[in-house]
Amino acid sequence: MAKHFITYIDNIPSILEKGILSHNISRNINFCDISESGVQKRRAKKKIPGTNKSLHDYANLYFDAHNPMLSKRRSQNNKICVLRINNKVLDIDGVIITDQNAARECWFKTVDEGLPLLNKEEIYATFWIDNNDLIKEDKQKGIKCAEVLVPDRVHSDYIFGA
Repeated sequence: MAKHFITYIDNIPSILEKGILSHNISRNINFCDISESGVQKRRAKKKIPGTNKSLHDYANLYFDAHNPMLSKRRSQNNKICVLRINNKVLDIDGVIITDQNAARECWFKTVDEGLPLLNKEEIYATFWIDNNDLIKEDKQKGIKCAEVLVPDRVHSDYIFGA
């Protein structure tokens, strides 16, 4: 299955030219930021175990774009684009995957270590809402946002659809 990147449509020309950039690299260009500042503050403090890199040194993709991040931006649907990224992105040297949103308490593993451990039923679940169990719902929100972290950038030739 494809990986996904959620962005504003206005960013597409730049992405096609420069690729999907890490947060640290994207500071040097003008773009429309779709992320939440509070989440970005948490992400800025995260270090990737076993590397000398921070979370902001990676371009982040989702396993499933139908997730709480996209849902939170529902009122802006006419301004948003979800890019489909070829699975070959997993073959890039240094790619890390997480079992849930990387801003949360999660694990960071290599593709070979992590893929077999992912709970694909929960990542690709149609719904994450559980009105009867808010703790379970919060955990499911994190799992729906499991990530693929690519060092520096995802080159535009990995994009195959929108």
